[in-house]
Amino acid sequence: MGLFSRKTDAETAGTPDAVATADLANLTGEYTIDPTHSEIGFSVRHAMVTTVRGQFTEYEGSLKLDGTKPANSSAELKIKVVSIDTNQAQRDEHLRTGDFFDAASHPEITFRSTSAEQVDAETYRMHGDLTIKDTTKPVSIDFTFNGSATDPYGNLRVGFEGATTVNRGDWGLTYNAALEGGGVLISDKVKLTFDVSAIKAA
Repeated sequence: MGLFSRKTDAETAGTPDAVATADLANLTGEYTIDPTHSEIGFSVRHAMVTTVRGQFTEYEGSLKLDGTKPANSSAELKIKVVSIDTNQAQRDEHLRTGDFFDAASHPEITFRSTSAEQVDAETYRMHGDLTIKDTTKPVSIDFTFNGSATDPYGNLRVGFEGATTVNRGDWGLTYNAALEGGGVLISDKVKLTFDVSAIKAA
């Protein structure tokens, strides 16, 4: 079974308001990420004992899917740094300063794919350039295809979940503090997560 031929729960259940689409030709095309039904998140170890999670709430992105030749697929994403949200206002303000993202001078984080590949029946790997604070580094993100469906408004949607782990120091995000008992306040490793719902262009 190919990447784009996985049946969704809606299809197997036969629900009339979410008709799943397994036709490769129907899935090939241009898509716009729907931010109201998507999430771009991150998590990082704090004080060596817990994990702080957050997300960016303002962004826009597009996908180009090729159901018959996945290597021709591509993606672009622009994230507003000021929209960072860790559910703690003081921490969010600190993250917007020059100690971290410097939102005033570098208002956007961008990702532009450079290549794509199908790894297995349900996994799609996107390679691309991630730019933070005017520093661009390559990253690879593994996505799981969650299926496709036509919503009650007639929009063809596809869903993907993805994740990758990066070293924040590679983009100049080096702020830290030593702990009295050893170790550091913030881990260098950051997990990025993507839960994407995208709508096919008419």
